[in-house]
Amino acid sequence: MSARNHFAGTVNDVKRGQVMAQITVDIGGGNKIMSAIFTDSADDLGPKKGDKVTPVIKSTDVIIFKD
Repeated sequence: MSARNHFAGTVNDVKRGQVMAQITVDIGGGNKIMSAIFTDSADDLGPKKGDKVTPVIKSTDVIIFKD
């Protein structure tokens, strides 16, 4: 992964709309990161509350990586 800013976290919430989904990730210490992705991408990734993920921050984007 080329991005330097990434954090281990846990999916706290997934809100789905018709076009976009909002994923909230708890990275500890009372800090949360939110990412908006297309619902097709959310379907592919399949994030669920409690999943261990890695939010990756690159420029103006937050990318969610799931092992």
